[in-house]
Amino acid sequence: MKRLKLISLVMLMSASTYGADNEIYVSQAGANANIDLEQLGSSNIIGGLDSVAGTLTPLDLDGINLTLDINQIGNSNKFLGDIYGDNVTGFFEFDGDSNTFTIQADPNDTYGISSSNYNVDVTGSSNTFTLDTGTSALSETLDLDWIVQGDSNTFDFDINYDGATNYVDVDGDSNTVNFTGSGYAGGYFYLDQTGSSRTFDITQSSTLAADWLKILSTGSNGTVCIIQDDSGTATSC
Repeated sequence: MKRLKLISLVMLMSASTYGADNEIYVSQAGANANIDLEQLGSSNIIGGLDSVAGTLTPLDLDGINLTLDINQIGNSNKFLGDIYGDNVTGFFEFDGDSNTFTIQADPNDTYGISSSNYNVDVTGSSNTFTLDTGTSALSETLDLDWIVQGDSNTFDFDINYDGATNYVDVDGDSNTVNFTGSGYAGGYFYLDQTGSSRTFDITQSSTLAADWLKILSTGSNGTVCIIQDDSGTATSC
């Protein structure tokens, strides 16, 4: 009840700070939290309490055993979040065009984001998604599942892992997937793509040379760059 009251209060106060149609600003600390956010419409925002006019700061979720269910339905919406904690289960649904989704998981090595599962379902076109997890090969037993339907979307993944599984299913034309995986024990990346004019830029560089990559691609006019390196540091295409 306290969390819901805080979110409602922030929504009312934030109407004049950033200029969006609907806004949710959240700061949550503590274990065993269930967070459910839903926005319907266009030009909506989910971010942090320090956001001011023209500047969006990240939503802050800090704790272990977190369950997230976040839905934005509409166009030109923005989500910016920092998540700190192990045993995080996240369900994200984005339906619409020209949306921006950015999430950093444990950017400061607070917990290590071990044993976490992120499920993202995207329907729409001209969207931009950025996911940055871990900073020192901390993403242990991390499971990322993305299902995408739409055209002209851009996906940027920067995963520092110690055993992680990444599954991306993309159906549409002119989509771009940039993936950088680095760390110690290696990770698994599976990409299933259907559509023309796609661009893949994939780099895997674990210290133990234990990376695994599988790509199933159907379509014409594509550009694919793949680098696998056992140096433990990322090298771009």
